[in-house]
Amino acid sequence: MNTAQPLRSKREINAIKNALHGRDRLFFILAINSGLRVSDLLRLKVGDVRGKDSVVIREQKTGKAKRFRLNKAVKDAVKTLVPADAADDDCLFKSRKGGNRPISRVQVFRRLNEAAARAGLNRQLSPHSLRKTFGYFAYKQGVDISLLMSIFNHSSEKMTLRYIGIEQDDIDNVYETLNL
Repeated sequence: MNTAQPLRSKREINAIKNALHGRDRLFFILAINSGLRVSDLLRLKVGDVRGKDSVVIREQKTGKAKRFRLNKAVKDAVKTLVPADAADDDCLFKSRKGGNRPISRVQVFRRLNEAAARAGLNRQLSPHSLRKTFGYFAYKQGVDISLLMSIFNHSSEKMTLRYIGIEQDDIDNVYETLNL
């Protein structure tokens, strides 16, 4: 079984973002900027994000309350990608099959992989790849590993580093670039 890996370059992120539209693009942007699990993303309603600076959810997996701020990228995506006539109680990632139900996890997986193929990336993506991308880029920008442990509800630094895909080439780069 393949383990989900983060996107490791802004080029890959932008290529996939450009290959997505509407609801699917919004999902991608919110996922890589929040680090939420797919189960928590799919439960969001339009009113949870429209005109908001932060969101409070109860994580489905852990049952814990979680608050996170919406950054500029997410706010801009919400303004441009959420239909103006969407009601606050509408699913944010509404299925096209009718009703007020979110798209399925399987459909999210399909849409991400179709976008990766259109973007010319020879790799498989999963919704979990997007959660890991959030952690990978936060870590690379200097976010302390203990803070990421808290965000992901991990019990050890080692688990978090492995989770976000810090690999030997990242470790080797430290030795190459330090040059004291």
